[in-house]
Amino acid sequence: MEDVIQRALDTALKGGATYADIRIVEITTENIVTRNAKVRNLVVGKSRGMGIRVLYKGAWGFSSNYEVTPTEAEKVAKEALKIAKASAMVKKKDVKLAPVKPVKDSYKTPYQKDPFKVPIEEKIKLLIESDKEAMAVGKEIRVASSTMQARRENKIFASSEGAYIIQEITWCGASQTAVAIGYGDMQDRSFDGRNYNTGGYEIIEAINLPERARESAVEAVKLLQAKNCPSMITDVIIGGSQLALQIHESCGHPTELDRALGAEAAYAGTSFLTPDKLGKFRYGSDIVNLVADATVPGGLGTFGYDDEGVPAQRVYLIKNGIFVNYLSDRTSAGELGLESTGAARASGWNRIPIVRMTNINLEPGDWDFEELVRETKHGIYMETNRSWSIDDKRLNFQFGTQIAYIIENGEMKELVKNAVYTGITYEFWRNCDAICNKKYWKMYGTPNCGKGQPGQMMYVGHGTAPARFKNIRVFGGVRT
Repeated sequence: MEDVIQRALDTALKGGATYADIRIVEITTENIVTRNAKVRNLVVGKSRGMGIRVLYKGAWGFSSNYEVTPTEAEKVAKEALKIAKASAMVKKKDVKLAPVKPVKDSYKTPYQKDPFKVPIEEKIKLLIESDKEAMAVGKEIRVASSTMQARRENKIFASSEGAYIIQEITWCGASQTAVAIGYGDMQDRSFDGRNYNTGGYEIIEAINLPERARESAVEAVKLLQAKNCPSMITDVIIGGSQLALQIHESCGHPTELDRALGAEAAYAGTSFLTPDKLGKFRYGSDIVNLVADATVPGGLGTFGYDDEGVPAQRVYLIKNGIFVNYLSDRTSAGELGLESTGAARASGWNRIPIVRMTNINLEPGDWDFEELVRETKHGIYMETNRSWSIDDKRLNFQFGTQIAYIIENGEMKELVKNAVYTGITYEFWRNCDAICNKKYWKMYGTPNCGKGQPGQMMYVGHGTAPARFKNIRVFGGVRT
């Protein structure tokens, strides 16, 4: 690859570029879906190519190709340069890259059991067994579906500043959903649908998917005859899986600096966390501490270096409730005179790196879960997302959950269905008065975060434990 890299960088610099980088990426994926104990989808894919980015007179140009040869590298570099020159003619301001020390290094996701060496037949057997466990719960279970995914990304990053980084990122996971129909209703239930982590097949073996499938099916059937969630303003305890999505939508996205600067306005919206709020805006209560941590073991956003060669970092976004930092790449950080927080990520060789979440984690508190319920006189426990909606500034939101229990005098009592809660982001987090401790803290994975034009699907992580929020508006939705 040395000749490919050198040809690309030399071509860009000789053409007048002040900076250039190249990523050579190979992605291997495997996706298996079963439904009612039959294979519905089995896709094994491989994609390989290179993307070259150049900076010319303060403007970016990017091009890519699936052929990775010195000849094509020169051609692609010239294309990127041509685009940069055209962009420079209409730029509103110069790109100023935040500085980073170039390094030569390598990183590999640690794992015990290579997920791509486990026979596909063994994986299908596990998924079908899980479907059968769910279907055996009763005639009300009309659909039992199981999914297993694995992904490996091998990539080389090199820049005209002297960086040369080799990485291998591997992640996998599985999920299961049961759909029950009866008594004039339909209810679905999936166990912790975010069981995706960097690592090997040991992640899937630890789930015990058939047992989880049976539990989901039992709860789906119970939900059919449950009462609709009552309308009320009450204390809400949100389970870890649901809180992971809450963090993703109301903390992760609004702290992306490109959104705050307006670069994502057309597709994904902007952010209410504008730069004038940095360092002084009260986002949450004193116990709310949110970190962007690309170093935590097992997170889908865990790596050695981002796609600009910036080392993985652990930085506070919200500290003691105050908004203190952004997720940023070298371009957006440079615009504000900040250091990059190492969040430049591209979904593949043919996409330019943009600001993405890494692992956005809520630090654990001091509470045992049982103690938290016991100390809640009136409230509701809600878990696992069913639906979500949030505005383009990430301010007003509404989330529906699969399952909920009314809490009365410190005990979880009645099961209710179609529970929905709504709020305004900073008011919601300011009302957080209790977070469970490390014993209940878990890394959840979101393998399908969409952003960018053209679109990019990214895998990100969220570590959290259940937490309580005071005086939240709750009501029962209606399934259509």
